[in-house]
Amino acid sequence: MKQLPQLCITASGRLCQISNPGSNPKNIEIARYSINFCDLRSNKFGPNLCAYLGKLLRPRSLFAIAALFYFFFIAGCSVLKIHPYLKDEFAMQRVSSSNYPDFLDDMVCDGLENGILQSISYLKRFSSSKQFRFGEDSFNAAHMIKSMEHFLNFIQTGPSKNDLNKFIKSNYLVYKSIGGSNGDVLFTGYYEPVLQGSLKQSAEYRFPIYARPCDLTTVDLSLFIPALNNKRIIGRYTGRTVVPYFERDEIEDNAALKGKAEHIAWIKDPVDLFFLQIQGSGKIYFDNEKTINVHYDITNGRPYRSIGKLLIEEGIIEKSEMSMQKIRAYLKDNPKEVKNILNFNPSYVFFKIEEDGPLGCIEVKLTPGRSIALDRRIFPLSALGFIETKKPLINDNGKIHNWITFSRFVLNHDTGGAIRGPGRADLFWGNGTYAETAAGHMQHNGKLYFLVLKPD
Repeated sequence: MKQLPQLCITASGRLCQISNPGSNPKNIEIARYSINFCDLRSNKFGPNLCAYLGKLLRPRSLFAIAALFYFFFIAGCSVLKIHPYLKDEFAMQRVSSSNYPDFLDDMVCDGLENGILQSISYLKRFSSSKQFRFGEDSFNAAHMIKSMEHFLNFIQTGPSKNDLNKFIKSNYLVYKSIGGSNGDVLFTGYYEPVLQGSLKQSAEYRFPIYARPCDLTTVDLSLFIPALNNKRIIGRYTGRTVVPYFERDEIEDNAALKGKAEHIAWIKDPVDLFFLQIQGSGKIYFDNEKTINVHYDITNGRPYRSIGKLLIEEGIIEKSEMSMQKIRAYLKDNPKEVKNILNFNPSYVFFKIEEDGPLGCIEVKLTPGRSIALDRRIFPLSALGFIETKKPLINDNGKIHNWITFSRFVLNHDTGGAIRGPGRADLFWGNGTYAETAAGHMQHNGKLYFLVLKPD
C-alpha cells in the first residue's frame, strides 16, 4: 500500500506534512491543505489515515477527528481526502521593472472602467485594514482602492501605448503568476447562456432549473477543528445525522428532490441545463417577453467530473478537437447516450434569481472580456490583472479560422470549481454567438500578471 503522508498541526493552526518524521514540524511547514469529501465507494484507507492522524494531531483535536471520520465512513461511505495547495506567497512573484511585459490592451480599455468600478465597490465593503496578498507582499483595502482609482483616473485620459507603459513602470508594482508545471497559465473561457424557458412544466418544457433544496445543509468544519478554517462540507440532514447529498442521477432520474426544491423555470433540453450549470449563470426568457437572471447558489457537494475528459478517454473525441461545441454535437447525434454521459458528472448546481447578472463570486456584475475567474485561495479577489494569451477569429459562418495573440487588462471577479492553482484562469466572454464560440473552444496557454500601486 502506498505510504500515506504524515501530518501535524503547527503552532499557527495549519495542517502540514512532515517530510522528516524526526524533525521539528514548526521548521518544515511546506504547504497548507484543503479538505474535501468525495465518494470513492470505499473506506479502505480510512483506518490507516485515522491512525496517522491519531498519532500526529494534538490530543484535544483527536475526538473531533475521530467523530468526523466515523460519521463520513459509516454514514456516507466517503473518504476524507487532503490535497496540498500552494501558499499565497508562492503563487506569484514580483517582477523587476526591467522585465515588465509590454502593456497593450486589445480592447483599447473598452469596459475596463466598468470592471474597475465593480472592484472598487467590492473593496469598499471591507474594513480599510483588510489585507490582500500579492506574493510575499500584502496591501490593505484602503491601498487597493487607491491603486484602482489612480489607474482609472489615468486611463480616462486616453493615454498612448508609450505613456501607459511609462505610467505603469513609474507607479505600479507588477507580479506574475508562477503558472503550472511549464510556467504558463492555461486559459479557458466561459459565457452567459441565454435560454428559452417556461414557468410551467409541459411536454415541451420538461427539465427544471432547481432552487436550493430545503434539506441541503452545510457543515463548517472549523467549528469542530479550528485548523480547518474556511473548510466546509455539503450534505443533507436526515433527522439524526448528515449524509452526502444526492448525486446527479438521483436528482434527475429518481425524483430525489420531489417536494424539497422549488422549480425556478423549465427548459427544453437537458444538455442546455447541464451547460447552464457548468457556466454558473444565465438568462431565461419567456413567451411573455419577461427575462430572469439565474445565478449559482450552491452545489450538491459532489466532486466535479469532466465529461469532456471522459469522451477523450473513451476515444470519442480527439483531445486536439475537444470543445463544448464538439460535446454538444456528439450528444445531439447520440441521444441514447446523453443520460449516461451527463450522469458521469455527479456534481449538480442549484440556482437563485438575481435582479441583475451575471454575478461573480464577489457578488459584482461580471464585465465581458474583463472579468476573470481564478483560484480565490491564492489570488487577491478584485485585483487588477493583465493577461497574454490567444483569442479566436471567426468568419461569416461563425466558424473559427484562426487564433491570434492578444493582451488586455482584467479584474479578478470570479472563481470556479475546476479553476485550481496558479496555472488556471477562466475568462468571461459575455453572451452571444462570439462569446459562446470563444468560451467553448478556448484552451490556450499564456501569462497572468497583477498590478498594484507602489506604496508611498
